[in-house]
Amino acid sequence: MLVRVQNPAGTNAERALIDWLRTWKDAASPHGVATVNCSLFHKDKLHQFDAVVWTPTSCVVIEAEALVARQDGVLEIPLNGAWTINGEPAAMEGRDKRTPLEKSRDHTFALQDWLAARGLGQRAVHGVALVVPLRGAELQIQQGWSDPSFDVILGNDPGRLRHYFDTLAESEKHLWTANDVAVAFRGLGILPYLPAPQELINEGFLGPIDITLWHGGPQQAQAEAYAEELAQQEREARAPVVKAPWYSPWKLYPTERGDIDMGRALMRAVLTVGMVVAIAWLLWFVVTAILTYGPG
Repeated sequence: MLVRVQNPAGTNAERALIDWLRTWKDAASPHGVATVNCSLFHKDKLHQFDAVVWTPTSCVVIEAEALVARQDGVLEIPLNGAWTINGEPAAMEGRDKRTPLEKSRDHTFALQDWLAARGLGQRAVHGVALVVPLRGAELQIQQGWSDPSFDVILGNDPGRLRHYFDTLAESEKHLWTANDVAVAFRGLGILPYLPAPQELINEGFLGPIDITLWHGGPQQAQAEAYAEELAQQEREARAPVVKAPWYSPWKLYPTERGDIDMGRALMRAVLTVGMVVAIAWLLWFVVTAILTYGPG
């Protein structure tokens, strides 16, 4: 997982999220790119995202919330209304008075609409609320309703979030390409945080690569180097299996792209005819020698 952080001085929940995401480095870990503390200005409204995670199969907006007081019991999550723990309001760290569910609805709908305007509307945007309790607190989640686009994860175990992305990868199709991620980064104004094409390909995003999407960013040189590497591989794949010797007419008088040189063409033709005559004469000489001096 590639992690890009715009503002490292975030909330306690955001810092915990960053630490967890950065541990996803082994081959079995969820793959993708995560942006922490990014924003979207859409329809005259600023949407501040705690984190947006792109994987080859999904896009997830994470609302990271930490509890500022030890509260044990059951975190009740109604479809509408305040979140409570054993009947008391959940003491969230953020200043936003909206519940994580209300913020998730607002943010995911805005991002989905924004992506649709850029030709990426067929890709669903999921919402996750990550609730981080104080250490030692005994907390359970009770959600009496189901929404396939929204989940609540208790942040007392990093493995829960990892399991969520693993499950999501199994249920979703492979939709996001490296170019799609680049379009999103450019539109969100976070081009300086866009990973190089090689990095996105290694994370499982599909190609081909449009290197113009990296122009103007710090990874432009790497994108162009990647494109040149692919072009070189294509040239080598199309190269003839048997290479012409150094005395070949096309080696001695090579063609030049965009230039028609009649002199070179004439020399190639003359040399080719001369070689054919020489080979024919050699064959005639060998055959004549065998017929004249051979047995019988």
